[in-house]
Amino acid sequence: MTSHLGTADPAHFAGSASPDGSPPRIALRCSLTLRWVTAAFILIAAATVVACAAPRLGVWLAFPPALAVFALLAISALAWERRQPRELKIGANGLSLWKEAGGAPVQARITGCSQWSDRLLILALAGESGRLNPLFIAADALPADVFRELSVLGRRGSPTSL
Repeated sequence: MTSHLGTADPAHFAGSASPDGSPPRIALRCSLTLRWVTAAFILIAAATVVACAAPRLGVWLAFPPALAVFALLAISALAWERRQPRELKIGANGLSLWKEAGGAPVQARITGCSQWSDRLLILALAGESGRLNPLFIAADALPADVFRELSVLGRRGSPTSL
């Protein structure tokens, strides 16, 4: 697993726009908070399988199903992480999201959000097909000012007006 640290455009640190005048592309960093929570969830689920199966099967026979649950959840978590966008750009018509460095951007419109304190933001995004897709953004994945801007845009539930 690779960590995507920093922004794609060094001009972001200066608070200025890209050379063409548009807002900069911002790299989503790897969220250590989400990784810890995911790892804890996977371990608790595997331990629960052992606790439930051990009285019926015995301790040693409870480990293979627990290992299968652990592997299934770990592989699913890695696949989910790989599907997440690596960069985003806040524009006049919503968000542009890039899943890989050289790939084409996906345009999305923010239609709503759910925010859990100042730690996690879940944006409801409507893509070109009109289908709603959630985007989970942990506070440690973006600079604080970008996280605040996205939470405000999400609460408004409308395209940006930059």
